[in-house]
Amino acid sequence: MGLGLVVVEVCIRNAMAKHALEELEEEYPEVAIQRTDCLSMCNLCRARPYAMVNQKKIYDESEERCLGKVKEAVEEEIKAFFE
Repeated sequence: MGLGLVVVEVCIRNAMAKHALEELEEEYPEVAIQRTDCLSMCNLCRARPYAMVNQKKIYDESEERCLGKVKEAVEEEIKAFFE
């Protein structure tokens, strides 16, 4: 598990849960991945792939684009922390 400066949360019922998000921990040591039973966003969870990055909703119509947006959000959070 990473340092946890950036926390990426995903509901295990969402489409994003099937991705190897732990690879983000390898790429960015500042990241910690949390898989939870429910993030209490059931309407969004059913409609779109999504994840929470430091409590900010990141979503898109496709899983690949959502993953790209998650990576962008992670990079922005890391940059903001170290500035």
